[in-house]
Amino acid sequence: MIRFQSFLSGSSGNCTFITDGTTHLLVDCGAGGKYITECMRRIGVTPKDVSGILITHEHRDHIAGAGIISRKFNLPIYATAKTWQAMEGVLGVISPENHKITKKNMMIKSLVVQSFPIPHDAAEPVGYSFLTDDEKLTIATDIGYITDAVMNALKGSISVIIEANHDAQMLQNGRYPYPLKKRIAGDKGHLSNEGCGDLCVRLAESGTTDFWLGHLSAENNTPTLAYETVTNILRSNDFQVGNGINVNVLPRYWIES
Repeated sequence: MIRFQSFLSGSSGNCTFITDGTTHLLVDCGAGGKYITECMRRIGVTPKDVSGILITHEHRDHIAGAGIISRKFNLPIYATAKTWQAMEGVLGVISPENHKITKKNMMIKSLVVQSFPIPHDAAEPVGYSFLTDDEKLTIATDIGYITDAVMNALKGSISVIIEANHDAQMLQNGRYPYPLKKRIAGDKGHLSNEGCGDLCVRLAESGTTDFWLGHLSAENNTPTLAYETVTNILRSNDFQVGNGINVNVLPRYWIES
């Protein structure tokens, strides 16, 4: 059984712990080593138990602690070739044996890991799916819009961690400068609550039952608004939330300071 724990999710930082009970992985590492280590301690594992850090893209809220964690605990980091080029100056020196190139299909100990391209303003960003013999979990955040590649990767997932970054009206009426608003709402920006809801309908039609909404903007969204928007869209398409369809919002920080 694949399980996960989001350690933090949002523009302040991102890190998700993935396990099948045997293999432990981190997806992104956008917080300091002390915070990540404490999160692991609370679920009964240590960084030394982790088999790798999978990086989605090079933005600082996804890689801030990756170099430190890798050096301290001798952990491999997986990223695409162009992502490595873009982030090496931030990570610092990583030992050659821990410099791993993300492939489309990988076997990391007992877990099958598949990567897929996502539309975001980064060098070579990807999402990740994790598979066992009878289960699939997919993480797809930082997506400007739903491409065929993203949709194909998400299909067949029992559980998905997907982006509900902003409310379109809050973004439009907010204090961000126009170029930043345009970037966030653009095809290489972030998915809105409405876009997330529409995606959830398509996935529910194909059999997904568990939806975890992540990467919420602190400025242009609220957990309540994201949840209500997505669930209302699902209900308007005849899906009964709470009766076979589960929707949850990931906290910005799992452990509050």
